[in-house]
Amino acid sequence: MTGHEIRQRFLDFFAQRGHRVVRSSSLVPANDPTLLFANAGMNQFKDTFLGLEKRDYSRATTAQKCVRAGGKHNDLENVGYTRRHHTFFEMLGNFSFGDYFKADAIAFAWDLVTREYGLAKEHLYVTVFREDDDAEDLWQKVAGVPKSRIFRLDEKDNFWQMGETGPCGPCSEIYYDFGPQAAEPGHEHEEFPEDGGGRFTEIWNLVFMQYDRDAQGRLTPLPRPSIDTGMGLERTAAVLQGKLSNYDTDLIHPIIVQAADLFNTTYGDDPRVDTALRIAADHARATAFLIHDGVLPSNEGRGYVLRKIMRRAMRNVRLIGVEQPFLHQLTAFVAGLMRPAYPELMESVERVARVVKDEEHRYATTFLVAEREFNDAIRKLEGHTIPGAVSFKLYDTYGLALDEQEDMAREHSLAIDRAAFDQEMEQQRERARASWKGGGKGAVAPDYQKLLERGRTKFLGYSDLEAESRVIGLLVARQLVDSVPAGARAELVFDQTPFYAEAGGQVGDQGSLYSAAGERVASVETTFPGVPGLTVHRILTHAPIAVGDILRAEVAAPVRASTRRNHTATHLLHASLRQVLGTHVKQAGSVVDPGRLRFDFTHYAALDRAEIEEVERLTNQQILRNTGVETNVMPLDQAIATGAMALFGEKYGEQVRVVTVPGFSRELCGGTHVHRTGDIGICKIIYEGSISQGVRRIEAVTGEGALRQYQETSEAVRRIAGLVHAGEPDLIEQVERLLAAERAYARQVEQLKEKLAQSAVGALDGQARTVNGARVLAVRVERMDRQQMRSLADSLRNKWKSAVVVLASVDEGGVSIVSAVTKDLTSKVHAGKLAGAVAQAVGGKGGGRPDMAEGGGKDAAALDPALENVYREVAGKL
Repeated sequence: MTGHEIRQRFLDFFAQRGHRVVRSSSLVPANDPTLLFANAGMNQFKDTFLGLEKRDYSRATTAQKCVRAGGKHNDLENVGYTRRHHTFFEMLGNFSFGDYFKADAIAFAWDLVTREYGLAKEHLYVTVFREDDDAEDLWQKVAGVPKSRIFRLDEKDNFWQMGETGPCGPCSEIYYDFGPQAAEPGHEHEEFPEDGGGRFTEIWNLVFMQYDRDAQGRLTPLPRPSIDTGMGLERTAAVLQGKLSNYDTDLIHPIIVQAADLFNTTYGDDPRVDTALRIAADHARATAFLIHDGVLPSNEGRGYVLRKIMRRAMRNVRLIGVEQPFLHQLTAFVAGLMRPAYPELMESVERVARVVKDEEHRYATTFLVAEREFNDAIRKLEGHTIPGAVSFKLYDTYGLALDEQEDMAREHSLAIDRAAFDQEMEQQRERARASWKGGGKGAVAPDYQKLLERGRTKFLGYSDLEAESRVIGLLVARQLVDSVPAGARAELVFDQTPFYAEAGGQVGDQGSLYSAAGERVASVETTFPGVPGLTVHRILTHAPIAVGDILRAEVAAPVRASTRRNHTATHLLHASLRQVLGTHVKQAGSVVDPGRLRFDFTHYAALDRAEIEEVERLTNQQILRNTGVETNVMPLDQAIATGAMALFGEKYGEQVRVVTVPGFSRELCGGTHVHRTGDIGICKIIYEGSISQGVRRIEAVTGEGALRQYQETSEAVRRIAGLVHAGEPDLIEQVERLLAAERAYARQVEQLKEKLAQSAVGALDGQARTVNGARVLAVRVERMDRQQMRSLADSLRNKWKSAVVVLASVDEGGVSIVSAVTKDLTSKVHAGKLAGAVAQAVGGKGGGRPDMAEGGGKDAAALDPALENVYREVAGKL
């Protein structure tokens, strides 16, 4: 059975038993900064398990993309050295949200592994939590597992919790026995649950979420217990395909073979080469999927972990003698291999390859320098510990991160003095470095959840800008209240509302609330989702409001209209960028507000003027065509099948809204849009630039904002024309003439300054002192800048042949210093140290080459004594 068949049969099995097949979420968790990457199937259902989100199904099944390579769950160091550790893997799972519980979960699991997959029961073992009598009884009654094959284990192995508090419960695991031949030497006769190093492998974990743990550690039964299971696809494939190692399955082994072909070697001949091949194969999988999901190599956060994965593959392959770039070729192979389950990978093959190839080039030019410095450092070591100061220099000067150093040190049987390194780091903790600093997810106000339990807010704003709505909740300081007086700031929840809650980059609506008598009782400052499904209006009251009041909610129409124009223009820009730059362009973030739009997208080079103009032309061409904008609600899978673009990091429900400009753009979007493209008026790009490696940003204005931009630009041109005494048609030529004249004047000024400096040579000749045959001069010169002083110092050196010259000038900004030493004296007198000493005396800093240096300071009063001291210092050295 192939890996793809195993995955599909799992999903089909549960679909036939009433489960909704849900697409894998992105590896970048949506709206959860506490999580580095998706690392389990339940991640995308976290809010559902917590009761913060309601779905239209109570049973689900998924094949979830996962990465464990940073943060709490980090398998990176073991990858390539063990049979079953990976950075990227797939987690098959079935979930019950208050529907079935232990009996059905156990029955489903046993039925699947023994009947559907055909695993021999005599090779299977089951573990349960030590206090879970129910689970042990059900395994015997429902599945028929003998008690002799059921083992009770402690919390460490068989109790799961989402966090320090919240949903938790016992879990039960199914293990497969590969037989004595799989055990480490000397452990062949150990029995389960003792593990002789690879003989027994866990293939499925069933979590029974039945308790709520409070801050004191008390467990309270949940009113609707739930099920969360996880089966590792790669491990299951190894079992079903009769392989001891996951790396020998058809999910990974073809990548190893491809890598071996690229490296002109063979897998299985040399353990060291085999390890490098396994690392390359695993890391190519993680790289391909992470970059496809919008992660780019960088020096912090998720991007840093990706860079670490990529560089680990490059470095291990280089250690077996392969120096040419290879990873970009493997990621393309991964996309083809995984195409049956993830056809979308083929859309990003070129983009992923370009990102990876750029990183391989960067590695070759920067990391290798750091690696040479590391090797030089360890050659000078006495003992087996790299001092913290040495490690910190490698980190701070050469960019070699601590965990990379530790990985390299381990290969040489060395350690790093972590305590000393941490001391060195104390003053630079904010620099981009190894650790992930995910922000804590803001705690949801419990009262938001109480309001959601009364019903979801019905959104009317796609068609209506005003509505009669009932107040079902009022909050002050996030606490429920029955009423609020006039002049209060509060949060208000309606049963239905025309106000759009901030989401998908679009800002929340503003507007007003009116009483039945027409009195304006509150201003709505913004609108946001308190929890998914609950729209919260942040208000300033002008009259008292109470729960139960019927109010007329009215969105500020001009503000909404501007926001809609900008949002639809964002879609048009996205489609235009893909036409002009290529289909590798993907949205990487956006902000849509009434005044402007900001659109971030994946692309590796700055747009030139012609490209920007073509993007503008295509966008405005669609606006001028005045095409009707269509919106349709459909199942997510159907929407994707129609070619609708899903965006990085967005979390979609099973039913999605598709916004289409026929023949030009189709995206999944829950925001508000114009009825026809002509409503936008015009779209003008006002900024294009880089925000991070591989991500560009465009800012643009539309409608009235574009008109204001045009008017302001026209006024600026008119004023400039007046200042240079030219008509607008002749303005550019006149400005070019004036700039040419200005450059000519600047050259004349520099020439005059040069002549003035040279004229001072004769005057200073008599002020020099002779010290041991050398001319020494340390004087203050008036009204000279640094360039003039450098020129003068050069002239004096050339004239005197053997000399030390220090010149200083004082202006309103402070003291400027130039020092120069002829070549014959630099072994005795260092110009940089001389300039530094004078600069320090006047409260500044200085330094430079042995023959020429500069400095500066602020204390002009201390200058003359400092210059006089130069003669004594030079005399002592000569």
